[in-house]
Amino acid sequence: MIAVIDTNILVSALWKPDSNASRLISQVISGNIQPCYDYRIIEEYRDVLLRPKFQFSPIQVDLLLDTFIQDGISIMAKPFPDVVMNDEDDRPFFEVAKTCNAPLITGNIRDYPEDSLVTSLSDFCRKYL
Repeated sequence: MIAVIDTNILVSALWKPDSNASRLISQVISGNIQPCYDYRIIEEYRDVLLRPKFQFSPIQVDLLLDTFIQDGISIMAKPFPDVVMNDEDDRPFFEVAKTCNAPLITGNIRDYPEDSLVTSLSDFCRKYL
């Protein structure tokens, strides 16, 4: 299965090892879910995860992102300029999901336009994990 994973899921997974977010990332690491991404998403992951306020280990962040890059699917997303986004930083995730026709898994569903591909972490886990 392929999926686009919002940054807030990675933050939650690293913060709470026994959470649904951690279960999801475990599925990525084990190869059961292939993350779809583009360069903008990887840059966002790195920027957010290495913020001093989180105090995540740079080695842990690098290992996680290396898994996404090596085992995931890198694409050139089709732009969707007419779609109104609450936060333009979320646009890459939406565009990659639409281009790949993959679920976009997020902890903040209200940040995205209403679309059948956008799903909450809890709904995704209920359906697939």
